[in-house]
Amino acid sequence: MLEVRDLRVRYGAVEAVRGINLSVRRGELVALIGSNGAGKSTLLKALGGILRPVSGNILFEGEELAAAPAHHVVSRGIVLVPEGRRLFADQTVIDNLLLGAYRHRNTSDRRSTHAQIQQHLERFPVLRERRDNLAGTLSGGQQQMLAISRGLMASPRLLLLDEPSLGLAPLLVRQIFDTIETLRCQGVTILLVEQLANLALRVADRAYVLIQGQTVLQGTSAELLNNPEIARGYLGRRAGRKINAYNCAQGAQPTEEL
Repeated sequence: MLEVRDLRVRYGAVEAVRGINLSVRRGELVALIGSNGAGKSTLLKALGGILRPVSGNILFEGEELAAAPAHHVVSRGIVLVPEGRRLFADQTVIDNLLLGAYRHRNTSDRRSTHAQIQQHLERFPVLRERRDNLAGTLSGGQQQMLAISRGLMASPRLLLLDEPSLGLAPLLVRQIFDTIETLRCQGVTILLVEQLANLALRVADRAYVLIQGQTVLQGTSAELLNNPEIARGYLGRRAGRKINAYNCAQGAQPTEEL
């Protein structure tokens, strides 16, 4: 579905992404893990059309998008839920959701848009209670719920999630990741950037490890969860204890808490 080949992105003279190669298949959840400054968010911005790569290819279902502007990328079905949420703070919850449906402005009728809004309000009941509140008055966790819902309003074929746990209390992080697990099991294709590598790997099918703008390791979530190098460097534990990834069919929960 998505094929990234030798992608390079610069901020002025600084090369933040240095020849990344990766792929995402339809229905997969692929995680990108790495320390701050590894190039994870820069990569998502390039995939979303916000940053223009200096070289390389972004192929989405065979179409080259490396030079495409953001509005065209969104029209093709790639939707970014950005780091820091980036909501319209002076607009209501409902208005933010309606803005998320902008991609369908010429094809959707009011009835189907209203039904889609109700679906997302049912996923996060706290948003239903605050549907007429300004987005800027919501808590950090509620804003993240709204940001994800706004992204889903565009009916993405590929959802890019950038640091969804950023700044949230552990209980809210668990709630957000419960939602991500549900979306994965519903077949939504997701590319996830997340600082909490243990949670990212448990919900992912596969993952890539980034260091200084390059992919240095890749594998299934199970392989990386139980890789001694990853355990020491990113998971905050010693190797030896086997950790299981989330299983949609069995509903297996993580064996360690946050």
